Amino acid sequence: MTGFPWWAVLLPAPAVSIEVGPEAFQLAKTAAEGSPLQTEVCGKMRRMTLSSRFTLPGQVRAVAAFDPSGPLTVTGYGANPMVTVITRVDLSGKVAWQRTYPGTGRPQSRLSMEGTLWVAYPDGDGRLLEGVLPDGSTGPTARPECRPDEEMGAFVLLDDGFVISWVSASRLVRGERSRPMSVSEPRVARYTTEGECLWSTPIVLGAVSFPGAVEMGDRTGWEVRPRRPWIPEEIGVDHWEPLLVSADRIAASFTDTRGGIGRTFFLHLGSGEIVSATSPAPTGRKAIAGPGQFLIGSQGYGAFTTSRFGRDGTETGRWASHGAMLVDKNGSASGPELENILPSRSRFRMLAPDNTLVDGPALTGYYTSDPAMDCEGTTVFWRDGKLLAVDKDLAGHELSAMDDSRAIIGRALLLNEGCVAISLDNEVLVFRTPLGPLAEGPWPCGEANLQGNPLLS
Repeated sequence: MTGFPWWAVLLPAPAVSIEVGPEAFQLAKTAAEGSPLQTEVCGKMRRMTLSSRFTLPGQVRAVAAFDPSGPLTVTGYGANPMVTVITRVDLSGKVAWQRTYPGTGRPQSRLSMEGTLWVAYPDGDGRLLEGVLPDGSTGPTARPECRPDEEMGAFVLLDDGFVISWVSASRLVRGERSRPMSVSEPRVARYTTEGECLWSTPIVLGAVSFPGAVEMGDRTGWEVRPRRPWIPEEIGVDHWEPLLVSADRIAASFTDTRGGIGRTFFLHLGSGEIVSATSPAPTGRKAIAGPGQFLIGSQGYGAFTTSRFGRDGTETGRWASHGAMLVDKNGSASGPELENILPSRSRFRMLAPDNTLVDGPALTGYYTSDPAMDCEGTTVFWRDGKLLAVDKDLAGHELSAMDDSRAIIGRALLLNEGCVAISLDNEVLVFRTPLGPLAEGPWPCGEANLQGNPLLS
């Protein structure tokens, strides 16, 4: 209820099962114990053993590789979450170099195809993008023009510069104890590699609402009623895939940070013109579906859908499922569902062209890594303490298992010789599997590619 008037309460749509968010998972898990969760993930693919595991200074937020042979570039926190730590490490855990930067509590980095890591951090009254060369030395820097009360919500590295989503700076970044008199308007801007602004487009989220959002209080006579549209007090970038660039289109997602209702705005990369925008809806997972095309998911308040949007910004398909979807070279989407319900009723799903679903194996547990797909169409991901694979025929296989219920899970990185790297909280685990090289396609793994830069040129 934090952030809403004292008389208003947002309630989820009624459901027979228990719907939970990540914060409530442990309570729901305890309540569900005693009812064994069955799984159809079995198959005959041989089990794999752990190749290596190593610990980082703090919680891992991003793992990337500019080459399938490694090394890994790891971005995370230090002992203090307001410090960003960058580590270059090989697959055995040997550290080549490590650097620290001032943080915002939201460490951000993007890796180039050449191995230069761009790190975003506050610098005085401005915000700096600094390139770190493969040997750990400082490379090019850019200081994009911004206001002191703005911070980078997200950025994507282009071949010739950057696209940045700007939002109102958090209180920690501003160094203020009280709420500011006015809140910066969100915007999306494009910059050259040197930081020169080519265009800047303001974003107006407007009043938001959704049929599943309800309220209860004095003005409703303490009856549960649909909540009337409201103006968000605080707007941020979406938590999942907030900024995607595909061909000449940008998908920039902003949300009411306290209500979880947001919109995705489709912009022209060349001019910054807004082509279209989605209607307000609960936020969800997203992916690049092809040149100028995107998958936009929605979950919460009774919503559980994934939609495909074309280059003109219109919806061209919708499925009754939501999850971490991959898109192969043929444009087919599939992946593990991520429903906020325990006991789990999620499955691995394929989104069929006629807007129906093709069922894969059932999935136990809750927390799930972003998956990765190999060249043979087999998808690998971490869920419920297991490294799982689902092949192109939708048969499930358990590759490895351990007693580990940590909730902070990174994406699956599929490297050479079947190596799969997964981050769990402050550790990176590397498995050797029989999988092939990473598949081709617009979205074969989380963040679109090994570099962790959601761009399809």
